[in-house]
Amino acid sequence: QAQVVESGGGSVQTGGSLRLSCTAPGFTAKCRGMNWYRQVAGNQREWVSYIGTDDMTRYADSVQGRFTISKDKATDTVYLQMNNLKPEDTAMYSCKPVGAHCFYTWGQGTQVTVSS
Repeated sequence: QAQVVESGGGSVQTGGSLRLSCTAPGFTAKCRGMNWYRQVAGNQREWVSYIGTDDMTRYADSVQGRFTISKDKATDTVYLQMNNLKPEDTAMYSCKPVGAHCFYTWGQGTQVTVSS
């Protein structure tokens, strides 16, 4: 199975922005779409956003209007632009393609820390 690679996390203050990247070789050809998730240690993984290979997008209520998901088909990369960040956005962010014939292992994730 191929592995996804996330990057772009960091530490910002409240109101700041970050752009996360997720590369999954071949996913636009094999999969239905890509999900972003986040997880705080000790808590369940939380779904954040989805983009389909047809460009359909979905967002969790908690990030609607602040986060924007997009993709670059040429590089099999999905981006998560995160604006107006809040301390409650602090988490490890990870991504994973989804689809019936789509098999990828989880990457290491990328840490986002938002300080007040």
